[in-house]
Amino acid sequence: MSVQGGAIEDLRKSVGLRIADEPLLRSLADGLADVERLLRETVRSDVKAVHEAAIHLVEAGGKRFRPLFTLLAGQFGKENSRDVVVAAAAVELVHLATLYHDDVMDEATMRRGAQSVNARWDNTVAILTGDFLFAHASRLVADLGTDAARIIAETFGELVTGQMRETVGPVDGEDAVAHYLTVIAQKTGSLIATSGRFGGMLSSAEPEHIEALCRFGEIIGTAFQISDDVIDIASPSAESGKSQGTDLREGVKTLPMLYALADEGTDPRLVELLSGPVTEDALVTEALELLRRSSGLERARATLSDYARRARAELAALPACPARDACESVADYLVERTR
Repeated sequence: MSVQGGAIEDLRKSVGLRIADEPLLRSLADGLADVERLLRETVRSDVKAVHEAAIHLVEAGGKRFRPLFTLLAGQFGKENSRDVVVAAAAVELVHLATLYHDDVMDEATMRRGAQSVNARWDNTVAILTGDFLFAHASRLVADLGTDAARIIAETFGELVTGQMRETVGPVDGEDAVAHYLTVIAQKTGSLIATSGRFGGMLSSAEPEHIEALCRFGEIIGTAFQISDDVIDIASPSAESGKSQGTDLREGVKTLPMLYALADEGTDPRLVELLSGPVTEDALVTEALELLRRSSGLERARATLSDYARRARAELAALPACPARDACESVADYLVERTR
């Protein structure tokens, strides 16, 4: 199997991409290969320390969903523009930059199966490397025109606002679930929305199609996080590929937990456990068992199904084609992976 073909297979496994159309497969595979080359060229630095830190997460891989969606959105336009590849690389650089900063805030030691930059070097290097990637993403987007530059600047603002909302928490009287959904829409959905906007805009898609791709991106990005929330509780480690109860251990209250806490019928023991980080393995196991029996998990699944339905509704505005089918398959996958 070629490198490009392997990349598509990885995407099928990680984001449920189902594509039977061979021309679309080849186009996406070629586009992703171009994105990978551009990523490596862009983060290259003559300063060894800068280059090593910047290339670290690029080489660690990842889903590459944001550039993939940019390329898919580019299929709805009237022209095949190299600018779509540039935009795809730029949104991935922005995503990588946020990961460097997130690892500092979360005091993470691992990222994508590799040692995090803050653990391998230190927090200062990680923060500066994230800034370095933001700078290069801005440089790439600057070549795409003033509209694209404005859009990426607005997206930076959304990302930071979402992080600030999460850090500060809901204000007095604010609904915790609504607050959480707003946070993940800004932290995750906003950049995926921009991916769709860039792909459609830079391939000269119709304005109504660009807006539909943007709305789909925000909804599906939020759904990805909800899906991960459910899997972190519901799936055994052997199935999910990561340690169970990660959010519990970090003291992060995800959607199933918030729903459980909002239900007056929830087991008081679960409420007690969710009052802070759960660090002991036995207590994590106990909390997971109680969460699986709570109403919170099923309510989160129902919310996920609703987001998937809304995402598919946005796609209905797009012309029928293999690219639209591929987007629909991702929406279906996010629900299926949590069952």
